[in-house]
Amino acid sequence: MRLLPPRAGFRRPLRPWALLAAVCLAVLPAGVAQASAPKPSLLKSGRLAVTSCPEPPLIDRGVPQPGEYLTAVMKCLNTSWSAHFARAGLRFRTPTVRLYSEPERRVCGMDWPQSADAFYCTERATLVFPLTGAWIEDRTDLYPLKVAAHEYGHHLQSLTGIRDHFKRRARADLSRQFELRRRYELQADCLSGVFLGSVRDSLPRTEQDWKTLSGTLHANGDEGDHRTHGTGANRVRWFERGYRALSPAACDTWTARPSRVS
Repeated sequence: MRLLPPRAGFRRPLRPWALLAAVCLAVLPAGVAQASAPKPSLLKSGRLAVTSCPEPPLIDRGVPQPGEYLTAVMKCLNTSWSAHFARAGLRFRTPTVRLYSEPERRVCGMDWPQSADAFYCTERATLVFPLTGAWIEDRTDLYPLKVAAHEYGHHLQSLTGIRDHFKRRARADLSRQFELRRRYELQADCLSGVFLGSVRDSLPRTEQDWKTLSGTLHANGDEGDHRTHGTGANRVRWFERGYRALSPAACDTWTARPSRVS
């Protein structure tokens, strides 16, 4: 039996639930009634593709080549992460890189951080690398590559809003600022592990080289009251999480229990 359309001028009475829905839709801002697509997130961006990174020697026939080394490493980082961001629908911008033969008094509009091997200038999206210092001089191990990938991790955090979120939380709760800073730094350790794991098979390195890197990371943990980077054990733990997973999803330090970011 076919139902006839209602007569002209006739309106069915609204049921109570329909009336409530109509009222709610009327007062909601435009666009709220429809589910919006989730925003792309670094932590949900999938695995980093396995790629090749030709690592040049830091010392060639007795001649130090830190500038050539870092230039090659930055090319690998740009290639790998830009492709990853494109696949994930994330906006990418290549960082500026500045190499200094010696630390200077001021850089990026601020005093040169005395205790930093290398660093990232957030406001200017600039990676700063001195070509001297214990972090890179007379080294043949993986530590300079790890440092470069860690600082690049801070660039990724800035691009995806993670740093802004960290700063807001730190300002809102000063009692947790050092804990939050450790979460931020340990995430960069983890992201550096994601990259190094993705290029491992292309690096001319032995198993002992990787063990040496873990030992160096452990030795570079911080102690004391105002700790900003985490214990040596936690630095190794987060680096290895990223290294094994090859995915930023492994780097969610923000929901980790306090003992994992101590």
